[in-house]
Amino acid sequence: MELTPLNMIEIDREITNTKRLLEKIEDQHLTYKPHPKSMTLGELANHIVELHGWVVEGITKEVYDFHKDYQPSKIDNVAQLITKLESFREESKLVLEKFSASDWDADWKLMAGEHLIAQMPKVASFRFIIQNHLIHHRGQLTVYMRLLDIPLPGIYGPSADEKSS
Repeated sequence: MELTPLNMIEIDREITNTKRLLEKIEDQHLTYKPHPKSMTLGELANHIVELHGWVVEGITKEVYDFHKDYQPSKIDNVAQLITKLESFREESKLVLEKFSASDWDADWKLMAGEHLIAQMPKVASFRFIIQNHLIHHRGQLTVYMRLLDIPLPGIYGPSADEKSS
């Protein structure tokens, strides 16, 4: 099977997983911060949502430069976060429908000005920079939610909250 259809299945599933978490959060939770060095729940949720958008914003370019290309998302309510997340589902599909095997193999760089952070084929950047990164942060979000006593939906199987229901 070609990479694009496989990656679209994963994009769709991971967006659905993120949406299931966001739907459990209320606007009042967005200011929660478990530790002075931590992001707020809202900052973390924004970062997770924007990472879904890096399929469009990031790997469609040959070079993604944090100093030029990155603008942190600052959405301040859950409904808009979900709307933005869903828009990335459609945008990703439209962009990736045009991706060929050679597009996935093409070299991609992640830069911070003149500093090279990573260089790899786009298929590897999709896995390492986007998917693994957002799954890591989504795991952090579940910890925040647990600390706030928000029942967690199952992501890759039933959660403890769903089992006790």
